[in-house]
Order: sequence, then C-alpha cells, then structure tokens
Amino acid sequence: MNAALPPLRQGPTAWYGPNLEKQKDQWIFELSKLQIQELENAAAHFWASKKSIGQMTQKDFPLPQLSTKLGAFQQQLIKGIGFGLIKGLPIDRYSEEEMISMFYGIGTYIGHARSQNARGHIIGQVRNLGLDSQDPKVRLYQTNERQTFHTDSCDVVGLLCVQSAKEGGRSLLVSADTIFNCMHQSRPDLLALLLQPIATDRRGEVPEGMAPYLLIPVFSYFAGFVTPFYQRQYIESAQRFPQAPRLSPKHFEALDYFDKLCNDPELHLSMLLEKGDLQFVYNHAMLHDRTGFIDYSEINKRRHLARLWLSVPGDRPLPDIFASRFGSVEVGNRGGIVVPGTKLSVPWMKDLLA
Repeated sequence: MNAALPPLRQGPTAWYGPNLEKQKDQWIFELSKLQIQELENAAAHFWASKKSIGQMTQKDFPLPQLSTKLGAFQQQLIKGIGFGLIKGLPIDRYSEEEMISMFYGIGTYIGHARSQNARGHIIGQVRNLGLDSQDPKVRLYQTNERQTFHTDSCDVVGLLCVQSAKEGGRSLLVSADTIFNCMHQSRPDLLALLLQPIATDRRGEVPEGMAPYLLIPVFSYFAGFVTPFYQRQYIESAQRFPQAPRLSPKHFEALDYFDKLCNDPELHLSMLLEKGDLQFVYNHAMLHDRTGFIDYSEINKRRHLARLWLSVPGDRPLPDIFASRFGSVEVGNRGGIVVPGTKLSVPWMKDLLA
C-alpha cells in the first residue's frame, strides 16, 4: 500500500506545533514605529487618489522600506513554513476606512484579492451573527461555534483582528504535510481514500453550470506537491444531495482519523489573535481552525475579524480539478467564489451595523 502512495513529505512545511511555539521569531513580525508611519502615509496617499479599495494596487499604496519585508513574508507563506503573524498595528488610532486600507494595502504585496462569497465581498467581515451552522446556507464564520480544521478557497487567507472575543476564539494551525506523513506511516489504507475525490457542499453558492457540490480529494498529489482541501461539515452536508457520491463507513473512519490528528496538541499550533494582529495562512500547505467563543453582549465589543482571500503570483501549480472551486487554476488568478450576479464590493462594518 505505501509503495502506491505519494512519498513522505519533507521540508519547512512539515512542522510540529510545539516546536514552532518555541521558535516564535520564525513567524512573528513586530512592526516598528517607522514601518507604522509608512503604512499611515500610504493610507493617506491612497485615499487622496479617490479610488475605491477594490482598485488598489501596490503603486497606490507605496511602502518603500516595508515592501522588502513583505516580499520575504510572501515567500515564507508559499515556500516556507506557510504562515506568519504581523503584530503592532495600532488600529484604535484609525477610522474603519484607514484600518481596512492598510490591511488591503499589505495584502497587495502578497497577492490579488478574490471574492469571498456570492455577494462578491473582497473584504470579509468575520463576525458572530447568531446563525446556526445546521442551516445549509450558513457558513461557519457567521457563528460562534467551533469551526474545525479546514481550508479556504484561495491561496492565502489573511485576517486582521479588529476585536477579540470575551473568552475563547483561539486560532489553530496544523501542517497538512505532517498530517499526511502521520497517515502515511500509521494508516496508509485510510490515506489512500483521502487521495480520491470526495463531495463537498457549496452551501448554496453555486457557479453557473456547476453541481451544488464539489468533487475534490482531501489530499491532491500534483507536480510534486500534496495540497489539502477540506471542510468536514460541508463534506457531510453534501450527502443531502442524492447524486453526490456516498460516504462509506471507511470514509468516515478516514475523516475521523484525519480530524483526530489535526486536533492533536502534539501536531497543531495555537495562538490568540489580539487587536491589531494580522495573520496570513497558506491554504495549500496547512489547515486552520478557530475554537468556539463567548462574545460580549455589547455589539461594538463583539469578536470581529476582517478577512482577505488572496491569489499569489509565483505560487505552486494546482491540478485541474481545483478549477471547479477556484474558477481557474491559473497561478495568480485563481480562487474565490463567483456566481451569477456577483459584483465585487467592500461591506463596511458601519453599514452592516446600521
């Protein structure tokens, strides 16, 4: 069985959480006063141009010094350990427009923004709306429930912590290559199943001419890379479609074992995002999660993250099967959710709360 599987993974992405917890200098970058000033100057330059956020490019958000650091940061995401945390942005100083323009501006040095839902939001507002994940049209980021380990439909996901929860809401990361290696060595029979296409629910966001579910393996081996694609709840809810391939008892065993490994504290890394933190995670090398949380009763104190989905130039190739979710597998121009009627927009929090 092992001989028929892709080889064990090696390199910087095959990490263990407890080891990286002791090596925070590898993944935490603290902004200096001069770098913060550069971001503020760039934001002022951008708003003076009278352009909309969605029109912003690197030229509209000049970072003469910080751009070099962000270039290295981008390479760490797609060719290094696969994530990083930028700390020190004093967001309480800024208006929503200033804060979001800095977040988006940093994102332009990492990749190109993609639509995150059927409404075409290029800035996501991750907030507890009091919704129930059992509703097949609800996505988990709209609840305060445990998300479970998953990937997003883009190359890199970026989060800006605008407000942390009253209690809980920790961010968890785990290496897909490490999970792959563990299954390869202990349960190759289950790993073989996860290398075959499996149905995942689109949750009502269906591109024209597509089925209401996807058929992408949990692990895809292509061009020498193992790339994950996973959302357990959506795999199970896809079974509501009669035409979707059925999950066998062996599939459930494989998924349960996969989840068990992801949740092993000897494998994953845990961190609590604080106000002003920017976290960027590479979806093709790892999975991320968020623990359940308790919110403040006051609306303006509730946990709130702004989110970017990015397509990254120079990234790894993806197999053609990813086009059914990413729209394309063209490097630098893939990912996101586009359905009939989708128009790119920025949903401002002040409007959502009005």
